[in-house]
Amino acid sequence: MTQENVSTGTWHSRTAQVAGWKITALCDGFLRLDGGAMWGVVPAAFWRTMTPPAEDNTILLALNCFLAERGEHKVLIEGGVGDRWNEKLRGIYHINNNPSITQALGTVGVAPEEITEVVLSHCHWDHCGALVVEQDGQLVPRFPGVPVYAPAIEIAVCQNPDPVRAASYRAEDLEALEQAGLLTGYQGTTEILPGIEVHELGGHSDGVSVILIGEGSERAIFWADVVPTTHHIQPPYIMAYDLDVARSYSVRSEWIGRAADEGWLGLFYHDPETSMARIERSGKRFVVAPAGI
Repeated sequence: MTQENVSTGTWHSRTAQVAGWKITALCDGFLRLDGGAMWGVVPAAFWRTMTPPAEDNTILLALNCFLAERGEHKVLIEGGVGDRWNEKLRGIYHINNNPSITQALGTVGVAPEEITEVVLSHCHWDHCGALVVEQDGQLVPRFPGVPVYAPAIEIAVCQNPDPVRAASYRAEDLEALEQAGLLTGYQGTTEILPGIEVHELGGHSDGVSVILIGEGSERAIFWADVVPTTHHIQPPYIMAYDLDVARSYSVRSEWIGRAADEGWLGLFYHDPETSMARIERSGKRFVVAPAGI
């Protein structure tokens, strides 16, 4: 199914089966960020061929959340950007909530009240902003009563960021969740529930994590901002946004190689064209392979 949005992108919802989990690509719209920031030290002449920029040098990015369903569980992976943005910031980031996460869920036949858990990779505003909505002048959870799991260090940083981190977080994105008793922090490697496992890596942010879905050799990996798009699969292609470049290179080298060697299905949060794909080795480099779903 396809949701047309000529000005900012096109949502392609895809579905895969992994170890009994039905994984569906959702979307909370699109935004645009500076191409140089998204590509770091990669030369512009190179990245512009893969992600063509607009006149203001921004490139199109999706906000691909994912729905993982098995048994009684309907787990939302990542929390979108939301619509609580003033006109100035909406213009700066070219935020377009078409579709919204609620609309995307409805399109695939799932009501918001059916969501059973939410798992976050980290707490940057473009990854958790849609989990809270404004009602009657107050901020309330979009999914009432649904537990939300996030890295403990990310929760702490979001609530009290230093000047280096402040631009990436909004405390209001988590306050309503915490006040409702829905927010739980995790650390290291944690099994959220059978078949859903998080691995805290760091690098891009203090606690950014990858999320594994499935068991044994049959798995999908939600890359979050560790590998934001299918164009970022070479370990040195590190965003300028990353806090710790050396850490990013180390964890990216390890986990990209592991995903390639084990044939995991990759879930890409910011790729506006390819939400699901596998990574394979090709000599000393990596290449994107069809998802095979």
